[in-house]
Amino acid sequence: MPATANIRTIRFILLAFFSIAVCYKIFTSSAAPYTPAELNNVSGGDKAAPPALPKTELGNVNSQTTPNDQQKLRPAVAPGKRANATFITLARNSDTWELAKSIRHIEDRFNHKYNYDWVFLNDQPFDDQFKKVITRLVSGTTKFGLIPKEHWSFPEWIDQDKAAAVREDMRQRKIIYGDSVSYRHMCRFESGFFFEHELLQQYEYYWRVEPDIKLFCDVDYDPFLYMQENKKKYGFTLSLYEYKDTIPTLWQTVRKFMAEFPQHIAEGNNMQFISNDEGHTYNLCHFWSNFEIGSLSFLRSQAYRDYFKYLDKAGGFFYERWGDAPVHSIAAALFLKKEEVHFFDNIAYWHVPFTHCPTREEDREKYKCMCNPKDNFDWKGYSCTARFFESMGWPKPAGYEYQM
Repeated sequence: MPATANIRTIRFILLAFFSIAVCYKIFTSSAAPYTPAELNNVSGGDKAAPPALPKTELGNVNSQTTPNDQQKLRPAVAPGKRANATFITLARNSDTWELAKSIRHIEDRFNHKYNYDWVFLNDQPFDDQFKKVITRLVSGTTKFGLIPKEHWSFPEWIDQDKAAAVREDMRQRKIIYGDSVSYRHMCRFESGFFFEHELLQQYEYYWRVEPDIKLFCDVDYDPFLYMQENKKKYGFTLSLYEYKDTIPTLWQTVRKFMAEFPQHIAEGNNMQFISNDEGHTYNLCHFWSNFEIGSLSFLRSQAYRDYFKYLDKAGGFFYERWGDAPVHSIAAALFLKKEEVHFFDNIAYWHVPFTHCPTREEDREKYKCMCNPKDNFDWKGYSCTARFFESMGWPKPAGYEYQM
């Protein structure tokens, strides 16, 4: 028993000594205590600024490390004027979550600073979940519209049996979307009707966005305002060749239109981009229209409306599988001056399966890009971007040869 008591006494003495040492260290520390004002700020008061960190805690910070120079950080909302513009998306209720990803990319990389509106169109009413999810993601005003039935159906002059036979033939030949009715309605709508919808009547410019796209770089300027101030009418990021079996008579129909409406063909147009033989044949090059920033006034022009009406009457949207990408691209090449079409090289964009990544290293650094330049489609064999540069008389940008 006496031995046990001695051990307990020793433990008590050691614990007491340790406690006294800790208290001495705390109360003799060189750090200054918070003042009442500082304590008030820590607890949520707003009468005093928070206590400053001692200068020694920041150390010698290199200019390329955090914390960033506050004078160089962009404001949360960009100052200055805005264009009369909107985003436009054709979607269905089943696209909710894939579209949500697209919106996050657009908002995080651009629109949270500019707060442009967003118009959503559907051939069926949007459900409450779609509207709730989408609205909370968009920094501008969201607008939800229903497509008129006459813009999403077979026109009266289409022979339904002939159209059905074409779809079956394309299905057997395994042509992508060849047997789809809804895809044809979509292509016809995007070619000739979206810009006529009542929800777009107030706007002058649009940016088309589809579900499940990505932006890889910051867009720290206003592309809409750029288009307006530089008199651009159509903008793109990716270009490629169309699948020939989907448009066997499209160019033949376009040539007939040009012969009947020569007044609509612009001087200084870019026929060179879409034809290798001065218009005798179509080389299949087109701007990929799942990304496009454009002028609604251009699409509402007499030239474009006459053009679409002529194509629509020919029946190729249903008797073949004419896409809105070649329809838009041919119009831009023929009805606009070549300088009115803009290549958005600094907007890094992905839509399965192609990537546009800025070619120049300085652009990738400036816009904080996260794309691999080796994935850039622009200079690969199936792209038409090199053809566009040639038609514009531009040299290819530095570094393109490493992305072929």
